[in-house]
Amino acid sequence: MNKRLFWSAVFTLTGSVIGAGVLGIPFVVVRSGFWTGVLVILFIGLVVALINLLVGEVSLRTRKTHQLVGYAEKYVGRFGKWVMVGAMVVSCYGALVAYTLGVSESLFSVFGLSRLVWAVVFYVFMMLVLFGGIKRLAGSELFLEIAKFALFALIVFLAFSSSRFSWANLRGFYLPNFFLPFGVVLFAFLGFAAIPELRDLLKKNLKLLKSSVVVGSLVPILVYVLFAAAVVGISGFLTTEVATIGVAGVFGGFMSGLFHFFAVLAMSTSFIAIGYALKQMFVEDFGFTNFDAWVLVLVVPVVLISVGVHSFVRVLDVSGAVAGSVMGVLVVFMHYRARFLGNRKPEFVVHLPKLVYVFLVLFFVVGLFYSLFL
Repeated sequence: MNKRLFWSAVFTLTGSVIGAGVLGIPFVVVRSGFWTGVLVILFIGLVVALINLLVGEVSLRTRKTHQLVGYAEKYVGRFGKWVMVGAMVVSCYGALVAYTLGVSESLFSVFGLSRLVWAVVFYVFMMLVLFGGIKRLAGSELFLEIAKFALFALIVFLAFSSSRFSWANLRGFYLPNFFLPFGVVLFAFLGFAAIPELRDLLKKNLKLLKSSVVVGSLVPILVYVLFAAAVVGISGFLTTEVATIGVAGVFGGFMSGLFHFFAVLAMSTSFIAIGYALKQMFVEDFGFTNFDAWVLVLVVPVVLISVGVHSFVRVLDVSGAVAGSVMGVLVVFMHYRARFLGNRKPEFVVHLPKLVYVFLVLFFVVGLFYSLFL
């Protein structure tokens, strides 16, 4: 029973974290220098693992269960609540824009026509799904996730075993470029909001929360390093913003279709999950009608794309840096205050010196500044 609970929690966290954001990682890794990029993945992955543990402890110090926004309000006040809401909205809208751009780019690479046509086709389909079809798709969600991860594993295996793979492509270490991949990599690791769900899942054995958070946070690090190495090893400096497009161009034929199918599947499932979560937040937390929430979810990305937001990686970079940094800093403050204001004895405690709190805040602030202005 304990093992089943543990692995269920681990898969819940990894499934929440590993999504279409992985498709932008190889591009920024190769631009920063491969080994610089690997260092950034390792470092940000460990920082996010620590943040996840802090969220876990905050939830355990609180008798009543909340979502991330609720914990922010309890320990940082109404200002903290609205800042957290803003960060989550930025993250969601950034993802919806990026995935629309990414899918249109992938479909254009396969079928031609124009990126605009495929963006419209994809968006209309997503509109219909979010408006009324989400319940009909719910039963196939697990199947789609399994298919996505199976395709991912197959792609990594085929890349490493291919004669086109070159270890010589995995080169470059330039420390001044350390913050270049910051926003994209941080976006790919965002899963803070899943931790309260883990607490609820493990309510019969909360002692498992710490180990499940640790393992669930470390698995994406390995996955992202392997994927970056597989793609860069094949396409080198020809790596594209949507990683699978460049690799598909190298292979051609059936393999090309497989890579594009994986990209479209990954981005579509992520779009549905994020779009639905954002819609439900507007309905449940802000009192919008289903129709008004649906319109609000879908209009903003259209406006952003219409005014010239067209770079898949740049959208991931900015939204990841803004949302991830703001949420990270808020969690640091939440954890610090929960030590004194919490009303429950936690099953585990993360002991942090004040200097570590300061370091975490500075790290997120510097990364945010770099992504926005440099």
